[in-house]
Amino acid sequence: MSENKDPQVAEHGKSVEGVKFVYDFTEGNKDLKDLLGGKGANLAEMTNLGLPVPPGFTITTEACKVYLDSGEEPAALRDEVSAHLDALEARMGKKLGQADNPLLVSVRSGAKFSMPGMMDTVLNIGLSDKSVQGLAKQAGDERFAWDSYRRLIQMFGKTVLGVDGELFEDALEAAKAAKKVTVDTELEAADLKKLVTKFKKIVKTEAGRDFPQDPREQMDLAIHAVFDSWNTDRAKLYRRQERIPHDLGTAVNVCSMVFGNLGPDSGTGVAFTRDPASGHQGVYGDYLQNAQGEDVVAGIRNTVPLAELERIDKKSYDQLMQIMETLENHYKDLCDIEFTIERGQLWMLQTRVGKRTAGAAFRIATQLVDQGLIDEAEALTRVNGAQLAQLMFPRFDESAKVEQVGRGIAASPGAAVGKAVFDSYTAVKWSRSGEKVILIRRETNPDDLDGMIAAEGILTSRGGKTSHAAVVARGMGKTCVCGAEELEVDTKRRRMTVPGGHVVEEGDVVSIDGSTGKVYLGEVPVVPSPVVEYFEGRMHAGAEDADELVEAVHRIMAFADRKRRLRVRANADNAEDALRARRFGAQGIGLCRTEHMFLGDRRELVERLILADTDAEREESLKQLLPLQKQDFVQLFESMDGLPVTVRLLDPPLHEFLPDITELSVRVALAESRQEPHENELRLLQAVHRLHEQNPMLGLRGVRLGLVIPGLFTMQVRAIAEAAAERKAAKGDPRAEIMIPLVGTVQELEIVREEADQVIAEVEAASGTQLKLSIGTMIELPRAALTAGQIAEAAQFFSFGTNDLTQTVWGFSRDDVEASFFTAYLEKGIFGVSPFETIDKDGVGSLVKLAAKAGRETRPDLKLGVCGEHGGDPESVHFFHEVGLDYVSCSPFRIPVARLEAGRAAVQSQGSDHR
Repeated sequence: MSENKDPQVAEHGKSVEGVKFVYDFTEGNKDLKDLLGGKGANLAEMTNLGLPVPPGFTITTEACKVYLDSGEEPAALRDEVSAHLDALEARMGKKLGQADNPLLVSVRSGAKFSMPGMMDTVLNIGLSDKSVQGLAKQAGDERFAWDSYRRLIQMFGKTVLGVDGELFEDALEAAKAAKKVTVDTELEAADLKKLVTKFKKIVKTEAGRDFPQDPREQMDLAIHAVFDSWNTDRAKLYRRQERIPHDLGTAVNVCSMVFGNLGPDSGTGVAFTRDPASGHQGVYGDYLQNAQGEDVVAGIRNTVPLAELERIDKKSYDQLMQIMETLENHYKDLCDIEFTIERGQLWMLQTRVGKRTAGAAFRIATQLVDQGLIDEAEALTRVNGAQLAQLMFPRFDESAKVEQVGRGIAASPGAAVGKAVFDSYTAVKWSRSGEKVILIRRETNPDDLDGMIAAEGILTSRGGKTSHAAVVARGMGKTCVCGAEELEVDTKRRRMTVPGGHVVEEGDVVSIDGSTGKVYLGEVPVVPSPVVEYFEGRMHAGAEDADELVEAVHRIMAFADRKRRLRVRANADNAEDALRARRFGAQGIGLCRTEHMFLGDRRELVERLILADTDAEREESLKQLLPLQKQDFVQLFESMDGLPVTVRLLDPPLHEFLPDITELSVRVALAESRQEPHENELRLLQAVHRLHEQNPMLGLRGVRLGLVIPGLFTMQVRAIAEAAAERKAAKGDPRAEIMIPLVGTVQELEIVREEADQVIAEVEAASGTQLKLSIGTMIELPRAALTAGQIAEAAQFFSFGTNDLTQTVWGFSRDDVEASFFTAYLEKGIFGVSPFETIDKDGVGSLVKLAAKAGRETRPDLKLGVCGEHGGDPESVHFFHEVGLDYVSCSPFRIPVARLEAGRAAVQSQGSDHR
């Protein structure tokens, strides 16, 4: 609560005397998001800026946490709400729900972090059988009053009383069918009165109580419902997906109602100061005449583009454009705005820094730098590695023969292909069976979140760029096409009819392009992303035909490279991967896994080496392997000339180089049954049985293998040294580093290093070349981390093998647990994310910190790096920066992400996170 200006807060689920639980919009500001939530803080900020915000007040997240912890609201909350409600009534000159001149309010959620559609809202609170008459008289519009009343009962019934929303929707559809109209605006006052009666009966039947007529009871129950919505399954799922902490709670905003459903001179809309899909400047958003805000977000009626507002109501349009410019300059970012026009009067209902696609994020960041609104350091905080990874995904091949069947609004980019499914349950079920699916709906709602996460992409026939589907998809980086009106979606019959009459049944393959809004039948082939082509060197920034997005990425990456302290290396095992990594910006190789060099034709040589009975047999195998290994390293050092190459000596368990014990047993048994010669197979089977391990990953591998099989590691060291000498003779600049795997005690490393130093000295003498080869180890066992100070006496560098370190710290077998119980652990919230994906800072991370500190206390110039998969994970890169490592190493395609995140980590560690 560092941002709370009031130092007293509620603790341990109890009210603390003097704590302030309610703030008027005039009292807060945008820096109080922890306390007032994002919506409340920004309503206060707009009020401070003098913008037209309807008066209201915010109940803090602290009140929510007390309520959720204890099951009761804080003792002081009711009195505080009453005092603020009295002040609001005095300001508005009307009382909540009074019969002749009613004040109506909305009750809306507002957490610190945007969670679009995940929590609850109730509009028109204060309407009753009596006050609806007063509202009609006050507005001079009976239809409007009854429309507002039916909306209240519908929202209150579903949100507060838990009534199935489909019952209200079915009743509304029946009313339209009886009237022979297609949209609710064509229903007249008499129709809406009947609908209100029907809605109240639904409430009575389903909730077991009458719809409350007391306006204060309505408001109090709605406030509690918003608090409760923090812990709904869909809200928890969204927080896990977006990695939002579960203990923040939500604020509640009580705001005097303004009405967009008062006729054609009224309306509601959502606007963006820039296009959230592309980042381009212009007029972007949706507007809907004679509607309330939920109509736009829900996507139940198709909107008109915001630019149409200039024709409909130029005065409001001009005022809105001016306010949008004010907000973007004030927040120095893309702003997402909700507004309502009530009979020509513009009101601002919300603003926030808007969600955007990955491409828009990069473009907007560079645009704002060019406009002088932010500097380069701030630009780095506006993008992230996950967004860059999205931009590297393939896109559809525009030259391919395709069958386009529709086009909607390009809501969230990407090329998505999958089998059509028409409900969330099926999307999840099929996805878990390994199928790629496209979730197709008329419009989505928060209950569809499971399916949206599971799907490759989302397609809707209704809604615009501000609909639920669009906003949530953009936030998740999921491909989405909205508002494809020409597609007729029938969710009950599980089919979609496209122009021309063709029917897409559930299970048929469709392709959607979130960058163009195009919808295709069948599978459309994909081509590489222009961003990947840029990193590969096939597209040059600054060239006449350069992609605008490529220019933005190029500039952001240049910012990151100038700012970062961490160097970025590649995990690469051959010259081809090394060259690709270098093009992607690698500053060396942090992990060359030599076991990958022993597969294929060389497997038999290694098998002979392992099974050798005599020194002569062993030496013959090593003699044949040496030149092959040397040539591997010559090619690797040539491709990474002038940059460090860390070569890990042979690491895998023995079983990876031996025949399968079951297969070999069958071969021997068959040979015996046929009385065929099988001496070699029998000898091999006996050896395999002798070397068989129950848990080979914790057995004879790594340094243990090098100590048990004489000559194996010295052969590899000789190959490295001779390759380096050959490159130096060719005027190259090899910078080899030899890494000993799976060391658990300094004595292991000392023995191997003594033998290695002797071999290197022999090669130097024979070649007449001085070789500067450093020798270090992997820290991948808990004991190595705990005794790092001792191990550093014999090591010139450490490379943290966080894959194995995670397995040994947790006691997990990665190959088994991810398929068996990780899904359950993620769903239950035990993991926020897999510890193999993002480093476990508390456990594995603590050992990394301890080892780094102890190692450098022994050897101040000790080089520290990481070569596990975490080296390319954005969040983990920040951790490694904080710990003080010198470099991270990752697969070639993750190098740009690691470079970007290393730059962001440097900026944020300098206190430059302005968000």
